Amino acid sequence: MTYHLAGDSTVAPMKAGEEPMSGWGHFLAESLGAPVRNLAFGGATTETFLASGSWATLMAEVATGDTVLIQFGHNDQKEPEMLASRGGYTDRLRAMVEEVRARGARAVLCTSCERRWFDDAGRITPTHGDYPNAVRDLAAEIDAPLIDLTVFTTWLYEHLGDAASARLLSHYAPGETAAWPDGLADDTHFRVEGARAIAAFVARALRAIERRDGDQPAKGTLPVS
Repeated sequence: MTYHLAGDSTVAPMKAGEEPMSGWGHFLAESLGAPVRNLAFGGATTETFLASGSWATLMAEVATGDTVLIQFGHNDQKEPEMLASRGGYTDRLRAMVEEVRARGARAVLCTSCERRWFDDAGRITPTHGDYPNAVRDLAAEIDAPLIDLTVFTTWLYEHLGDAASARLLSHYAPGETAAWPDGLADDTHFRVEGARAIAAFVARALRAIERRDGDQPAKGTLPVS
């Protein structure tokens, strides 16, 4: 089985020269012990992923029995007229799932990773509006597996707390990394530690989905406890 990833910068491979900033998809193969094709890219929406040809490129190598993970929303929410949560956004997600299923492959929907925005009470402020709920409702409607990264990342940041959770995101001191010599405080994009943590959770969630569906686990992977 090959896993194929469609998504935005929070999923995308690490870019040369931007280390240690990385999307979680960069580390999924090491968590799964199976091949991963990661076509996610920064700034992607459901529309630009289709219009750029990235979706067609991804689907060209999807085979029966493969899994396609789909995570958009960060950038779709910036285009509410074309990509409304209950309109263009979910219309495109639905079409993607249908195309994957037509190939005899499994489509897995993911809600967006939450931004790390703490309020004064130490709780994470939701920043994606209706988009996560729209994905949840779509997954239930079309009986598609769902990995709720909005819930997981919200829990993870709150569990660790403000100071510790910052070490999962792209917070760099001046001189720490060549890409941002003056430092950076980015509460959206992961550094290696955060990307690995999300990838490990996604891998566990996929194992649970596959065990439920009676799939054989990929070689080298750990069972879900």
